[in-house]
Amino acid sequence: MNSDPHSDRSLDHLRSEGDINLSPNRRAWAAENIDAETKHWLEEDAKYFLHQSLSTPCLNVLAGCEGSEVIDFKGRRLLDFHGNNVHQVGFSHPRVVEAITQQMQELSFCTRRYTNIPAIQLAKKLVELAPGDLNRVLFAPGGTSAIGMALKLARVATGRFKTISMWDSFHGASLDAISVGGESIFRSGIGPLLPGCEHVPPPDNRHCPFACGAACNLKCADYIDYVLAKEGDVAAVIAEPIRSTPFVPPLDYWKKVRAACDKHGALLILDEIPQCLGRTGKMFACEHFDIVPDILVIGKGLGGGIIPFAAMIAREGLNIMADRALGHYTHEKNPVAAAAALATIEVIETEGVLANVRAQSEYALQRLRAMKEKHPLIGDVRGLGLMIGVELVTNRTTMERAVNEAEQVMYHSLANGLNFKLTMGNIVTLTPALTITREEMDRALNILEAAILHASRPKSAA
Repeated sequence: MNSDPHSDRSLDHLRSEGDINLSPNRRAWAAENIDAETKHWLEEDAKYFLHQSLSTPCLNVLAGCEGSEVIDFKGRRLLDFHGNNVHQVGFSHPRVVEAITQQMQELSFCTRRYTNIPAIQLAKKLVELAPGDLNRVLFAPGGTSAIGMALKLARVATGRFKTISMWDSFHGASLDAISVGGESIFRSGIGPLLPGCEHVPPPDNRHCPFACGAACNLKCADYIDYVLAKEGDVAAVIAEPIRSTPFVPPLDYWKKVRAACDKHGALLILDEIPQCLGRTGKMFACEHFDIVPDILVIGKGLGGGIIPFAAMIAREGLNIMADRALGHYTHEKNPVAAAAALATIEVIETEGVLANVRAQSEYALQRLRAMKEKHPLIGDVRGLGLMIGVELVTNRTTMERAVNEAEQVMYHSLANGLNFKLTMGNIVTLTPALTITREEMDRALNILEAAILHASRPKSAA
């Protein structure tokens, strides 16, 4: 058995929502692509930052970002199909930059107990956009903080503390967020975690323990109803409407979960932090399933890809904590972040972004499915809007994950101008800027196909 802690196969158990930063493939890529000056800055970074999986030590040094691309320290441009899902309107959009610059000159900070017009206008805009009766807003400096507010609000509203969430989910990296999250790379060895955090299988019909199969019979949704009934005192079900892998549940899945929550007196919290503001082709992912959660959490792209910002949008009936502090964050009503968010939404609404998402998604999925017919390494292609997953496997019958090959695909793509995230060790996750052009999409898919060909070639015996 290979005991090398940095070997590809020994890292298999660390599959998570991002790619692991310890592997021989990464070291080989760095040897070929990182020059001495860049290496110096990477070593400085590694010297001063605490090391952690998925992050430090870092891959490369960036010097710029613009539109659909990032630019590294040596001036090489890469189409960024990762972007941490913040680049709904692309990087450094002129209207967002202008709004931030102007707001900084007028009112750069809002002291506690005061409000400001950009924050009020943004809250009003989000209420207008959100479905149903989601008409109360709180802002937070990041998505994880907004998740924490949602959990606290659910506890107060129901008088209960338990939650039901999903294995393999990600809701942030703070202690409360990893307690409801479901990835071992964040949870392992950290406990004790918050009490009462129950977990259920996600609606992934291929790996479902209830053998739902391709024609999902929704036993996974029935199980949530079962756990709600057995526990009897659950405050909330919290979940991502579409996991970032991405697995898109059947249309009736969330309707059944919504009904189960109503039946047992639990709130439904939907975490749309990476999906909000158009990534799925609609402003909010829950709109695809014709449901309204009790609490909707959004973030990432809300700050225009520049300012960290998030929001919790709740039903009117949850305006119940006037006598207690729910968020109370220093930068809660940050006028600069609010200005960035307003400009971002304006770009989405006036520059045809949602229509572009739908058109580019249809085109990309068509091309990727054609690639699947040619390349046995591709086991599955799936997605909604510009959340697209290409699952790489060693065998289409067993669907064994092609972990080493997936890393080869990623590093070959990086060397040729395409950046993306690996999820769960073998899923090429493609989340470009929502403003991406057809020419840029073609360029990216050409790079990806060349990388898949490269990884598929038989390797000569060493």
